[in-house]
Amino acid sequence: MSLSAKPEEQGAGGRAARPAPRPRTLKARTNVWLRWAHTYTSMISLLVVLFFSLTGITLNHPDWVFGTKDVTRTVSGTLPGGWLRNGQPDWLTVAEELRAQQGLRGRASDPRADDQQADISFLAPGYSADTVIDVKTGTYETTILEQGAVAVMNDLHKGRDASPAWKWVIDLSGVFLTVISLTGLGILLYLKKTRVQALTVMGIGAVLTVLLAWQASR
Repeated sequence: MSLSAKPEEQGAGGRAARPAPRPRTLKARTNVWLRWAHTYTSMISLLVVLFFSLTGITLNHPDWVFGTKDVTRTVSGTLPGGWLRNGQPDWLTVAEELRAQQGLRGRASDPRADDQQADISFLAPGYSADTVIDVKTGTYETTILEQGAVAVMNDLHKGRDASPAWKWVIDLSGVFLTVISLTGLGILLYLKKTRVQALTVMGIGAVLTVLLAWQASR
């Protein structure tokens, strides 16, 4: 005959109450947190990591253009009065006029002027527009270079001439990749059956990477 549960162990209606769950150990909580962080940082940064992975390959092969080619064109015009103030260019006015007249884009950069001519450039990923202005007449000539999609993506990968917002994307991508790598390593340490083999392979890969980097730098 089976023994009935003690009165203090019985719940409502005389049924045996479930034992209270044991609190998770620090090791178990750490494992859960590592898996959570690894999963969600991977999902958040999936497309960005894919972008930087693919453009890392195209950067390593600058001759790959995939059918795109550079397009160079020249435009000209005349700046309205007021672009000079006390004999010096008002660069803000110059930049706004050039954008309005010729649809130039990107960051205005490298302004320079002397008694004869003034120069200013507009830079964006895969794009440049170099303007030369005749100081006496206000006439200008702009050479615009528009590169293909691959060059644009390569410049974005490097952050060259990109907006501050995109530079933040690059920084956050680096943070996410660091978190993904460290949490993946942490999860690996909990896998008893494959831990030694995986760490051995990782060590071999690290040594090979250092040797190849050393050889490449010679």
